[in-house]
Amino acid sequence: MSKRPVTTKSDPDTTGHEWDGIQEFNNPLPRWWLWTFYLTIIWGVAYTVAYPAWPLVSGATQGLLGQDTRADVAAEIQRYQEANAPIEAKLVAADLNAIASDQELANYTQNAGGAIFRTWCAQCHGSGAAGAMGYPNLLDNDWLWGGTMEDIHTTITHGIRNTTDADARYSEMPKFGADGLLEPEQIDQVVQYVLQISGQEHDAALAGEGAVVFTDNCAACHMEDGTGDRAQGAPNLTDAIWLFGGDQAALTETVTNARFGVMPSWTGRLSEADIRAVAAWVHSRGGGE
Repeated sequence: MSKRPVTTKSDPDTTGHEWDGIQEFNNPLPRWWLWTFYLTIIWGVAYTVAYPAWPLVSGATQGLLGQDTRADVAAEIQRYQEANAPIEAKLVAADLNAIASDQELANYTQNAGGAIFRTWCAQCHGSGAAGAMGYPNLLDNDWLWGGTMEDIHTTITHGIRNTTDADARYSEMPKFGADGLLEPEQIDQVVQYVLQISGQEHDAALAGEGAVVFTDNCAACHMEDGTGDRAQGAPNLTDAIWLFGGDQAALTETVTNARFGVMPSWTGRLSEADIRAVAAWVHSRGGGE
């Protein structure tokens, strides 16, 4: 049998709710707190009436004051575009190789190109352009499609292996294992050969056999000495720079199933001035030729 709770004269009245011998006091909030709460409600209603607030299908309620933050942003963007129009016109008209020697253009492309890169390119190539697995490092001098200003400009303009730009750079490595072009033992042999020419630990006997497999199947793109062909986007296999990894497991996966990196075309997304600015910025990072 439960005991009723003991109350004192100083305790406030209860709400009548009780659970397991615990009663709920009827202890009202302070008047100042209630009025503050009511004022916030009034302020919220007044704000939604006066300013843009409620989202609609294609916009938002504009409010009685007629303020439009979207229009404010658009006007600010337009102001900067008008201010940059002369330098952008000069950039578009300039020879690509003359941009770095023109102090005004060089200063502009370092700021504008860096901002464009961090907005559109850093998601794949990293905020500092050092790349990641499957995304090229733009700071070194190892270029799949060339590192001159013209090459970089073309790559950004048209992209790589995309289906939206007819002028996109395109090459495709065969799936030597998945498509049955090479037997598993031949793949092992050519992988050992690539390990050999890249200066890594390898099986000499298998590498000797792999040299023949390489000449018959890989040299057309990677050249007889394995140094690659930029015109085809075929990487140099003799250095220590690997886009998808250069150990035995990674090389076996590459030969078996191939790799197929895609870069979008930036024509239509970026203006010609923007493309030139980001091309100049990438070229200046240290790896440009």
